[in-house]
Amino acid sequence: MSDTILKSEINIIVELDDNRVPEKLKWTARDGGVVNQETKALMLSVWDSKPQESMRIDLWTKDMPVDEMKVFFHQTLVSMSETFERATGDKKMSETMKDFCDYFAEKLELKKK
Repeated sequence: MSDTILKSEINIIVELDDNRVPEKLKWTARDGGVVNQETKALMLSVWDSKPQESMRIDLWTKDMPVDEMKVFFHQTLVSMSETFERATGDKKMSETMKDFCDYFAEKLELKKK
């Protein structure tokens, strides 16, 4: 048995304008084959178990189009419902969350007719 501790690193670089508004976002996750990939938005949530609360970072560049932000939110919500099921095994609530995602997409007219 090895005493080696495996580590993986994810880096986020935020380039700001003079008003500290994000102009460019880049991320690297070498284990996933991503190196300095540009993106226009990111959401990062972490769990602090001592106070039992989540902390988050939500960033988007000033040139992120609103229509793309709506799609990004929808896809993130769908992903969260899938992750919720994998993490908890609660298929019924996951399906309820997906129903909301469908409603969200319908109200924002994201679904192709």
